[in-house]
Amino acid sequence: MIEYLKGTLADLTPALAVIECHGVGYGVNISLNTFSAIQGKQEVKLWITESIREDAYQLWGFSTRTERELFLLLTSVSGIGAGTSRVILSSMTVPELAAVISEGNDKMLKTVKGIGPKAAQRIIVDLRDKIGSLGIEAASPMAPASPAVNKEVMDEAVAALTMLGFSPAPAHKAVQKILSDEPEAPVERVIKLALKML
Repeated sequence: MIEYLKGTLADLTPALAVIECHGVGYGVNISLNTFSAIQGKQEVKLWITESIREDAYQLWGFSTRTERELFLLLTSVSGIGAGTSRVILSSMTVPELAAVISEGNDKMLKTVKGIGPKAAQRIIVDLRDKIGSLGIEAASPMAPASPAVNKEVMDEAVAALTMLGFSPAPAHKAVQKILSDEPEAPVERVIKLALKML
């Protein structure tokens, strides 16, 4: 079992990090929170969980142990897979998600693509008691983001949304609208906002 990977960040997109460890490049699926945390770094350490199925072997990486624990809790909920868990963790920060679950805020959870009323309730019922044991400092959702980029932001955001399973045309439309409203928005914020629109 791989506990963590520590090495050179060879490539990075909002959905995937390639970490080179002793000449081997590991493709690791990441959330937007992890993308934000490791962006611009040369050497990184990601906490890993493996997903082994008949048709796929995937690595999921997180910049903190707490985010990994939250990912594992989310995937333990019936009907919530690794892909959906990543979308949830990309829509909110770890403290925001902890607050949403512990407060039973199903309205916020339902704003995440792929989470309907039943799934939101299931997440809250299954995880509300377990969240406390992680010792996460809860925070209210939707903190303001820091300003940054433009055309490359659009391309990167659309690419990330496509990797997360959205069709390119609606993803492009959503990203375009967000960037026209907030031209200085960084790619993480653009993707977070697009996830709420799609």
